[in-house]
Amino acid sequence: MNDSESSFALLAGRAALRLWPDLPRDVQEQLFETAVPHDDQVRHDLAVFLHDRHPRTAHPQKPTALA
Repeated sequence: MNDSESSFALLAGRAALRLWPDLPRDVQEQLFETAVPHDDQVRHDLAVFLHDRHPRTAHPQKPTALA
């Protein structure tokens, strides 16, 4: 990656982080999967970062009993 690509990637990444809570869930998942498809530790760290920064992105609680 050259300097221009790195700069543009940084700008796009910052924009994605700012817009993250407003993005549809499927878009969030596609961005996440594209960002870290094969590194389990980085996947975990990014997930924790996103969930801490944007609580709305946390997976909903599973029901404990039938309604």
